[in-house]
Amino acid sequence: MGEDVRDLLILGAGPAGLTAGIYAARARVDCVVLEKGIVGGSPLLTDVIENYPGFPDGITGMDLAEKIQTQAEAFGLEIRTLTGANAVSAGPEGFVVETDDEPIVAGSVIVATGAHPNRLGVPGEADFTGRGVSYCATCDGAMFKDKAVAVVGGGDAAVEEALFLTRFATKVTIIHRRDELRAAKILQERALANEKIEIAWSSRLVRIDGDQVVRGATIANVDSGEESVLEVDGVFIYVGTVPNSECVSGLVDSDERGFILTDDRLATSARGVFACGDVRASHLRQVATAVGDGALASVGAQKYLDELAAQQ
Repeated sequence: MGEDVRDLLILGAGPAGLTAGIYAARARVDCVVLEKGIVGGSPLLTDVIENYPGFPDGITGMDLAEKIQTQAEAFGLEIRTLTGANAVSAGPEGFVVETDDEPIVAGSVIVATGAHPNRLGVPGEADFTGRGVSYCATCDGAMFKDKAVAVVGGGDAAVEEALFLTRFATKVTIIHRRDELRAAKILQERALANEKIEIAWSSRLVRIDGDQVVRGATIANVDSGEESVLEVDGVFIYVGTVPNSECVSGLVDSDERGFILTDDRLATSARGVFACGDVRASHLRQVATAVGDGALASVGAQKYLDELAAQQ
């Protein structure tokens, strides 16, 4: 089996990777996008996106992902789904990634592999994952119709998902370590006005209890240490994200959490490798910023490829 040789390889088919692909395809760069999961990325896990320009009434995450994919494929972008892909390595002919088909060699690589939810590591979390513990209300919310649930976190994701869960649950308790939420003000206003939502202020999740499924959650006040038990059937956890950067570990520089470091043109420490979207170190991770990242990384990769060609 031979090698598949390309000018540009994009890892990840979320908003950042697909946007990078759109720019590359329009520039007639020989490019392929590899996706290990489902094409569309994190928007697929979001019920309604209200802050992406052009959709004044909002748009579902799935609809937005489908529109971006359709636009990318209309320009001839090749998107390939895989069951697995190994680490990217630098070789004499370019960058190489082993896939479940043949190896792919490319002159430049854009890493747009995104991030996944962080785990708390509290007792019961791993035991009940898929049996009452979830990291995606859009995926699992309907399973909790007429039940009580808890949401851990106080940022945008936590509050958005808490609001979504009120469509099904009779009661949603937000467990937050601080005495005020960190979410956008409009989300805070909606949560505080929703009669189904209660907030356990200055509290942390200590333990998730149950038998075959979740039956309760023990929380503790962060100041007094006093513990109490919430009678809930589900626990949804939103306490940050972990970058999917393992594929370039050791190849590029990253911060202490593993997010890839880039310059203002989204170039990494490895010449010819760029990073965009949720996988890179950034102050904001939104669909809008991912799309901008993808455009910038793609233009940077194209300029790098032009420089390579000029040297030959």
